[in-house]
Amino acid sequence: MQAGEELRRRHPWLRHQDAIGMSILLLSLAGMAGTAWAYIAGLIPAWLCIPVVAIFASFTHELEHDLIHWMYFRKRPFWHHLMLALAWLARPSTINPWIRRKLHFDHHKYSGTAKDIEEQGITNGRPWGIARLLMTADATLAILLRLPQASPRKRLFLVVGGLIAYFPLGWIHWGLWYSFLGFHAANAVAAAFGTEIAWSASTLAAQPWINTLMVVWIGPNLLRSFCLHFVSSNMHYFGDVEDGNVIQQTQVLNPWWLLPAQLFCFNFGSTHAIHHFVVKEPFYIRQWTAPQAHAVMREMGVRFNDFGTFRRANRWSTAPARS
Repeated sequence: MQAGEELRRRHPWLRHQDAIGMSILLLSLAGMAGTAWAYIAGLIPAWLCIPVVAIFASFTHELEHDLIHWMYFRKRPFWHHLMLALAWLARPSTINPWIRRKLHFDHHKYSGTAKDIEEQGITNGRPWGIARLLMTADATLAILLRLPQASPRKRLFLVVGGLIAYFPLGWIHWGLWYSFLGFHAANAVAAAFGTEIAWSASTLAAQPWINTLMVVWIGPNLLRSFCLHFVSSNMHYFGDVEDGNVIQQTQVLNPWWLLPAQLFCFNFGSTHAIHHFVVKEPFYIRQWTAPQAHAVMREMGVRFNDFGTFRRANRWSTAPARS
């Protein structure tokens, strides 16, 4: 907190927090739109468009997170909610941010416990394997693969709650994703057997649009959300965290080999743990003051790069996780 205040004293412009947040959002949206236009115009290939759009979208995730904590336009609700809506539009793979606000506040209140629904939703606390990998990448599978082990009441909560939370942008995002997968998978299977599928004219006419949206909107968010969920679910502890013990809630996860993933979630693994201690600091200040924050956190017992969490299913205890 002291490092943040000293930073603002040295740079008074940092006190214009609302203007900074809105500027970052508009620049991010412009970057996404400009990159998409460059792809559609044939100026850049898909393999370049997807990661560049994903990087711009990662800024909007950080802004949404800050907005959930009312860090921008707290006293001007129109602009606050407009920012939330635009950040959601940039990232249609995510749940409704107004619903997420309740889940996220519970995440802080009950972090690492059975009441922490937000982190469980991105696989925190599950043993690593093929199922968790698929759930980390795909929000639909994150719900469906939890159903067999759930009680009837929990199944109802997962299905109905998921449908409500992802309406309408998530329905569009995941609908386009599975339409894309289904079309190309069916063609591949047919080709393997030496046949062709007689698609309707409307289906064939829609495919170029779907393919384009996959590159400029859907694909970038699949990449971004997978990297974020992979990093977040492994830097948070779960299952045996002492209630209210902030030291046990997170670790700093910033090894060199995670840099590709960190690129698409704005260095989340290195700086998000700071947020659990200083909740009201915007994401760009956390990045700036991370060296000072890390020094204090290391001194006070916060773990750094505890890779054992992968085999312990994110338990705080260093004993191996029980099957």
